Amino acid sequence: MKTEDLIAALALEPDFPGPRPCRRRIALWSGAGALVAAAVTLWVMGPRLDLGELAGQASFAGKAGYTLALAVAGFWLLDRLGRPGAQAKPPALALALLLLSGLIATVIELAMTPAAGRLNQLMGGSALICPVAILGLGLLILLPTLWATRVMAPVRPALAGGAVGLLAGGLSATAYGLHCSETAVSFLVVWYGLGVALVGLVGAALGSRLLRW
Repeated sequence: MKTEDLIAALALEPDFPGPRPCRRRIALWSGAGALVAAAVTLWVMGPRLDLGELAGQASFAGKAGYTLALAVAGFWLLDRLGRPGAQAKPPALALALLLLSGLIATVIELAMTPAAGRLNQLMGGSALICPVAILGLGLLILLPTLWATRVMAPVRPALAGGAVGLLAGGLSATAYGLHCSETAVSFLVVWYGLGVALVGLVGAALGSRLLRW
C-alpha cells in the first residue's frame, strides 16, 4: 500500500488513535518494562556496592545520560516512523550525532591512555557479559513495547521495530548500569552500544512481522 493511500485510509477510521495517545501508550508500556528490567537487575544481578555513593557523580550520571539519550532517540524515531507521512530525518540525525559524539569520546579516551593499557581500558572486566545482559533485559521491555506499537501504522515495519529496539535497548542499558561497575567511556560506547544494537536487531526482525499492515 502506498503511503498516500494509507494516510487516506487512516483518516477515514474514526477509532484510530492520534499521536498523543500513541505516545502515552508506548511511554507507559516501555516505562513499565524498564521498571521490571531494573527490578530484575537489582534482584538477580545485585546493585553496585558503591551505587549510593555514585548516584550523584558525573561518571555515573554521564553513563546513564548516554543510554537514556539512546532511548529518547528511539522513542522519537518510533514516533515518526509509526505515523505515515511524518518526517524521520530529525531523530535520525540526532541519533547519528549522538553516536558520533560517543565515537569521538572513545577515540580521545583511548588516545590519552598508555598503549599498554588500552585493551584493558576497552575490555574492562565484563565485556562479554555486558551485551548479553543488556539483550536479556531489553527483551523485557521490547516485547510489551512492540505490542503497544501495534496501534500505530508504520509504513516500514522493520525500521519501526528497530526503533522500538533502540528504545528498549537504551532503557535496558540504563537498568544494567545499576549493576555494572565499568566506568570507561570506551567500554560504555562499544559494549553497551553492542547490547543496544542487538536489541535493535531483534526489534527489527520482530517488527517486520508484528507491525506489518
